[in-house]
Amino acid sequence: MILSALLTSVGINFGLCFLFFTLYSILRKQPSNVIVYAPRLVGKSKSKGRGDFHLERLLPSPGWVKRAWEVSEEELLSTSGLDAVVFMRIFIFSLKVFISGGIIGIFFLLPVNFMGNQLSYDFSDLPNKSLDSFSISNVDEGSNRLWVHFSAAYVFTGVVCYLLYYEYNYISSKRVSYYYSSKPQPHQFTIVVRGIPVSSGSSTSEIVENFFKEYHHSTYFSHTVVHRTNKIQELINEAEKLYKRLAFLKLEKSPRQKFKREGFLGLFGRKVDLLDHYEKKLELLQDNLRVKQSSLAGKEIPAAFVSFKSRLGAAIALNIQQGVNPTEWVTEKAPEPQEVYWPFFSASFMKRWIYNLVVVVAYIALTILFLIPVVIVQGLTHLEQLEIWFPFLKGLLKLTFISQVITGYLPSLILQLFLSFVPPVMILFSSIQGYISLSQIEKSACNKVWWFTVWNIFFANVLSGTALYQVSVFLEPKNIPKVLAQGVPGQASFFIAYVVTSGWTSLSSELFRLMPLVSSFCSRLFSNIVEDFEVPSFPYHSEIPRILFFGLLGITYFFLAPLILPFLLVYYCLGYIIYRNQLLNVYAPKFETGGRFWPIVHNSMIFSLILMHIISIGIFGLKKLPLAFSLIIPLPVFTFLFNEYCRKRFLPIFQEYPTECLVKRDRADQNDPMMAEFYNKLVTAYQDPALMPVQRSRSTDRLKSPLLHDSEI
Repeated sequence: MILSALLTSVGINFGLCFLFFTLYSILRKQPSNVIVYAPRLVGKSKSKGRGDFHLERLLPSPGWVKRAWEVSEEELLSTSGLDAVVFMRIFIFSLKVFISGGIIGIFFLLPVNFMGNQLSYDFSDLPNKSLDSFSISNVDEGSNRLWVHFSAAYVFTGVVCYLLYYEYNYISSKRVSYYYSSKPQPHQFTIVVRGIPVSSGSSTSEIVENFFKEYHHSTYFSHTVVHRTNKIQELINEAEKLYKRLAFLKLEKSPRQKFKREGFLGLFGRKVDLLDHYEKKLELLQDNLRVKQSSLAGKEIPAAFVSFKSRLGAAIALNIQQGVNPTEWVTEKAPEPQEVYWPFFSASFMKRWIYNLVVVVAYIALTILFLIPVVIVQGLTHLEQLEIWFPFLKGLLKLTFISQVITGYLPSLILQLFLSFVPPVMILFSSIQGYISLSQIEKSACNKVWWFTVWNIFFANVLSGTALYQVSVFLEPKNIPKVLAQGVPGQASFFIAYVVTSGWTSLSSELFRLMPLVSSFCSRLFSNIVEDFEVPSFPYHSEIPRILFFGLLGITYFFLAPLILPFLLVYYCLGYIIYRNQLLNVYAPKFETGGRFWPIVHNSMIFSLILMHIISIGIFGLKKLPLAFSLIIPLPVFTFLFNEYCRKRFLPIFQEYPTECLVKRDRADQNDPMMAEFYNKLVTAYQDPALMPVQRSRSTDRLKSPLLHDSEI
């Protein structure tokens, strides 16, 4: 890619970002858009969505930027939880890393690269100059100037490792402080027990109670056996949808909306009173639901939630094997009651094992299929390849602007379009693997998306070969540095354009929220009623891998093509403001992991550093600088040892809280007068919602109440 193509791409994306920011500043002020741009405030009843018209509503203003900037970390912690704080710490960490890297890269490495003579170019024709002239590819072989890159690699690695240590230590202390300050939660006193040995003479509930009273008699408190309720949940979901339709019809003022014809598309046949039709259908569903609840309530499965009188008691039961047979009485941490994923409690061990195998096969198949859009994208970055595929476009491709858009903007846009389908698929994959909580599903999907992105966006573009060739490269470890050193610098221009196109555009679309805006507009246009909505939860599984992948690009290309660093800094600065705004106004936490996403961040940064080191080994080998080649080899070893130290020092606190923390909290609870009420609620905290009684009011003044209500037993 030439410099003018990059500038064209930057200009297009800057214009789009400015347009989206301007439209957002106007649209967010409109009362009808409050459920789009501030659904969390609506959920908390802080925003009414009404008001008189003012001319100020039509004028863009940057006030939201100031409000997002001024919010302290403690305020963010109290409103969105520790996971949101950890997410924002990724931006803070990245800004520190790439400000340091930018100073070294722009002021030291970039001039050295530019003044090299390895590539021939016309200095007077700067706009048409290849971006490779700003990369390490332009440095002469055997040049002593490469020692600048060698020194930069060591200095930058030291900076990144120091910042990783600081953040790991900071977030670990935050996690402990957050635990001490939180109120007693049911999941802190509860574990999940699976593989309960069932006998014909006793129920599962009796077996669980007898076992824990015998072996944990001093700490055992209560238990809730899990039932098979998949069919009941389907009926509940159908009844909920039907009840919402009925509620909207009763609020509808136009009589035409309350009748429809029975025939094709509602255009032919006799008229039907929809109110009466839905009432009868809902009553039938509810009767069927009650019958199912009474018939399936006794169908227990060998799994239960077991609660204890103290956190220490739960931790002891969790971490000690309960039975002689390790496949029986298998324990794991209980999730928060509201984030329990009920469908897979009924899955047997063999069924979960088969599903895991299916997910692995499907993941590999999706990875291979994704090479198709990668090949298409690679063709777009090379005009000569595109002319071979589509000879009738030769005349059009000779136009300067068209060729610059196709090579600089279109490839990254197409790749991002295909990549947008990956996170939902990974959530689906993770949900059928047998996880029992939404947070586990989200973390698993986060890891899947991260490695999928690294392989299909980075390695697939760098190696630019078939799937078998890409795999064969890693089957010969001694050739990996050389192959990567040959391929990675050549893709610098593509990844710079990718940061501008995918990164900047994704931030603009996150702020603008086009799909919710269109959905809200259509709802008002066709029904004149804004339907009930759920405040969205933050998609950690898609956003964290995206941010980490840009971090990988920045670390990898830090000393190869430092021209990428200013564009990354723009991305992280914009992201810091935009995501703070979204966490405060749009997203509500659906679960709280206590910062357990940070080990994923740490591991990805370590991987990025080691990848940079491997590439640097290959680079110094290709550039015929044997001393630098030898002296750079210890760097990945030092990084690996640093990671091992962090893993021993910090990772345990993210897996389990230590005895010191548990005992301190248990002792503090002894003086808490609210603990009696908490224990009363703990008994029914993990009751399956599908088994709760159905309640429905026919009065129009209670149409906003849900079909199902929590009942205390």
